[in-house]
Amino acid sequence: MLLLAAEGHLPGLDVAIFADTGWEPASVYAHLDRIEREIAEPASIPILRVSSGNIRADALDPAKRFASMPLHILNADGGEGMSRRQCTGQYKIKPIKEKVRELLGHPHPQRVPAGVFAEQWIGISTDEVHRAKDADVAYMKNRFPLIEHGFSRTDCLRLLRSRGFESTPKSSCLGCPYHGNSQWRALRDGSPAEWQDVVAFDRAIRSGNARATAEGTPLLGQAYLHRSRRPLDEAPIDRVTAHEWASRQIDVFDAIADAELESGDPDGCSPWACRSGAPIATDFVLAT
Repeated sequence: MLLLAAEGHLPGLDVAIFADTGWEPASVYAHLDRIEREIAEPASIPILRVSSGNIRADALDPAKRFASMPLHILNADGGEGMSRRQCTGQYKIKPIKEKVRELLGHPHPQRVPAGVFAEQWIGISTDEVHRAKDADVAYMKNRFPLIEHGFSRTDCLRLLRSRGFESTPKSSCLGCPYHGNSQWRALRDGSPAEWQDVVAFDRAIRSGNARATAEGTPLLGQAYLHRSRRPLDEAPIDRVTAHEWASRQIDVFDAIADAELESGDPDGCSPWACRSGAPIATDFVLAT
């Protein structure tokens, strides 16, 4: 959407917003710097980076409110479950809403007057039209330009590739429990330092909530990043999942040799389309 707006195919934008959890891959921050330098700045579209803190540090700090991630839980009786997911709301949606209120001139706790709102563009493609929903606050009006112009996920990838952005990385926390095996493999094989970082985090969250543990009420069970509920450095990440095989076959028939599609994993974490085991969309831009 930022590229289309910069090229004049979509209306001008006042700002673009990136919600930073503080634990993105280095490639994402490098890519953000690049699109700011090569696309946003020449088009006079500022990219605002907002944050509610570092999710990794907060999750391990007993003094902080626990960053509720959707961890895979192995209960004492052998049963399986997942912890409650609040990370998207806390680290993506909250700081974006705070910035929108500020841009509108009515920061919290001021009341935003009726009729004052920002038009918010969300990057959901035609593949996921079911995710297109109205905003839950009156001062934000959602709009979905990719759907309006008939852009599928494949169309978006082809456009990016044609402009030299074929290596666009996925935006999501390094230690997101929704990662598929191919993403874990890519991290292990392509970024050893980041892999060791998530392995260390995986060990550290075994008892779940650091604050609750410090207060003597630890999680009843054990928490893991990998869906197998095994330590990350022992998990079967070299196994190719059925979803990944299916994606590879689609790539062959469509003649799309793109790393984003070949991965077989869901897209990254977007504020209003956070994954929960199914593919989702990219981050969004904002027009007021």
